[in-house]
Amino acid sequence: MTAVICVTLALAGCQRLGYGSRSAPLPATPTAPVASQSLEPLDPTMTQQDMQTLDGTAPLDGETQVAGVDPLAGGPPAGAREIGRSDMLGGWSLASGADNCKLFMTLTTWEGGYRANSRGCATPTLQTVSAWDLQGKEVILKDNTGATVAQLYATGAERFAGRTTSGAPISVFR
Repeated sequence: MTAVICVTLALAGCQRLGYGSRSAPLPATPTAPVASQSLEPLDPTMTQQDMQTLDGTAPLDGETQVAGVDPLAGGPPAGAREIGRSDMLGGWSLASGADNCKLFMTLTTWEGGYRANSRGCATPTLQTVSAWDLQGKEVILKDNTGATVAQLYATGAERFAGRTTSGAPISVFR
C-alpha cells in the first residue's frame, strides 16, 4: 500500500513539473530605426532682429511685458475625485520632470498639516517636502515653513496629478 502511494505521488510530481505546460515565448517586437541628423551651427553674427519665432513673428524685446499665470490657480479639474486623509497614508512614488523619488505620508500632526517626507529627490524643491494637507479634493504638499510646494488632485485610484509652485507637472502614484 505504501509503495502504491509513493509511486502515485512520484508520477503526480512528474506531471506537475512537466515541460508540456510551458507557454511559448513572446515574439520579438520589431523596432523602427531612429533617424538623426546634425543641427546647423548658429551664426554668431545673427542679432535678435534677425531671429523669428516658430510662428514667423519677431521675438519679444527685453522691454515687452508678458502677463504671468498662476499655474496653481483655477480650482480642481473636472474629473477630480473625492479623497480622505486615510487614502493618502503610506509610501508613494513621486515623479516631476526628470525626478523620480519616494514620498511618505503619515497622520502625525506637523507644521501646516500632517507629516510627510521625500527620499531620493534630486530637485531641491521636492527635497523640502515635510508636510501635507487635504483641503476638499486638493492635496497640498508643503515645506518645513508651511509654504506650498505642490498641489495635486486625484485622477484615478491611487494616482494624483498637479503642479509644483514653479509650474512643473507632478504626479504621485502607487
